[in-house]
Amino acid sequence: MKTLGIETSCDETAIAVYDSEHGIIGESVYSQIKMHAEYGGVVPELASRDHCVKIIGVLKEAIGDLDLKTIDQIAYTSGPGLLGALLMGESFAQGLSTALNIPLIPINHLEGHLMSPVMEFPEIKTPYLSLLVSGGHSMIVDVKERGSYEILGQSQDDAVGEAFDKVGKLLDLPYPGGPHIEKLATAGNPKAYDFPRPMMHSDNLNLSFSGLKTSVLYTVRDIEDLNDQIKADIAASFQQAVIDVLSKKIKKAVEASGRSDVIIAGGVAANKALRSGIKDLESSLGIKVYYPSLKYCGDNAAMIAYVGSLRSSDGGNNKASSVRARWPLSELSK
Repeated sequence: MKTLGIETSCDETAIAVYDSEHGIIGESVYSQIKMHAEYGGVVPELASRDHCVKIIGVLKEAIGDLDLKTIDQIAYTSGPGLLGALLMGESFAQGLSTALNIPLIPINHLEGHLMSPVMEFPEIKTPYLSLLVSGGHSMIVDVKERGSYEILGQSQDDAVGEAFDKVGKLLDLPYPGGPHIEKLATAGNPKAYDFPRPMMHSDNLNLSFSGLKTSVLYTVRDIEDLNDQIKADIAASFQQAVIDVLSKKIKKAVEASGRSDVIIAGGVAANKALRSGIKDLESSLGIKVYYPSLKYCGDNAAMIAYVGSLRSSDGGNNKASSVRARWPLSELSK
């Protein structure tokens, strides 16, 4: 069974083919980061147009010598995400599905992230905990089985990736800010500034990063000479505050749920300092922590193709539009 996956929820145009016997046999991702960097963030209209321009080339690169007629079904991201970008991917998927006369399966982008590590680590068995941290989402999810997800806690304001980007902008770093903050922080002192750890000691698993971001804003405003070393110290201190909060919440989630496997997914999962901080929990809690490969932390079509392959028995011939800018995980639960 070969599943073609299409991902266009934001600023990556991605296509991949998942073979149920051999895994990923072809994939390609085109990132629009350079285009959006000029504006300091993703411009939805430009993202949609660029998907339209690039998607055929991405398809050709992803399938290589593979005959499209050997594809058994198509899975595509239908939400959540930017509406115009999602519609571009859906339209392309519908056209291929009609031309090849094969099933079409709409996939929740968040479910792709939650399940993607299983694609690389087949030893992971449900139930497990997932910390999903990206530019648009920050949540701790109890993955009971495929299609059964319980959000144990989530950000009450900014997503953690969004906070990284905003702090990066405060420090005059290029967009997206996350990778640049991580790099800058290696030269900084994580104890130089005592930034707040919002909700770290709350009696629930919810998160908050707006107050932390605002604290960095006020700190930067009060500094007359914002030199490179001070920027590095601020970046390191901010990053450490985030790691402390996430580590504490994961610890609470493990203790409350009794789960022994934890996966960290989403774009922020690529942060090496975060990985190191949560790695320390393995021995103290007796758990195993898994991460996707770096190329699968951000938005990608491999995870969409993989989840689509798991749903092959669900049918999926409906050609009506399924695009949704918002699509809560709770609506997927069986």
